[in-house]
Formats: sequence, structure tokens, C-alpha cells
Amino acid sequence: MQGEKNCGCLEKNKTTVRSEEEIKKLIHRLNRIEGQIRGIRGMIEQNAYCTDILTQSAAVCAAVNSFNRDLIASHIRGCVIKGVKEGNDDIIDELVATLQKLMK
Repeated sequence: MQGEKNCGCLEKNKTTVRSEEEIKKLIHRLNRIEGQIRGIRGMIEQNAYCTDILTQSAAVCAAVNSFNRDLIASHIRGCVIKGVKEGNDDIIDELVATLQKLMK
């Protein structure tokens, strides 16, 4: 089933089948973010100047926000549209709740 564009997020176990390309792209972005975090840790261990660390921290926040934007767009294009077409309006409430969490 991997590679199909269907979404199981409306099912009880709430999983999403992603294409291998999408998985690779998401993992690649997470690996870059992980590297940025390790870099910040190294800066702290080396007693780097506070504003330099904060600049890198802001870059990590921007990278995570970008990751979230891409993932939410994929969720809307796949899971949400499928749910609405199938008459499941609960998916809209779930989307709103998710967006509220992201906007805190």
C-alpha cells in the first residue's frame, strides 16, 4: 500500500499512507533540523555568544514552521479533502484544533 495517495487518518488508528518520495522529503527536512539542533548544542558547549545561539535557534524555529506548513498542506490536500468528500465533517473540527495548536 505504500506509495498510494490514500489516507487512513479518518480511521480509528489514524495513520496516513505516504508515497516514498514524500517520506524521503520529510525525513530529509527532519534530518536537517536535527543537524541544526546538534549545532546549537555544540555552540552551547563551546560557550558561544548568546545572540549567535539565538540566531540559530530562530533558524530552527523557521525550519520547523516550514516543515509544519508543508505537512499541513499535504494533510489538507489528502486527508481533509477525502474526509469531506466522504461526508465526515469531523475532519474539519480536527483540522481547526490542529491549527489552533500550531498557532499558540
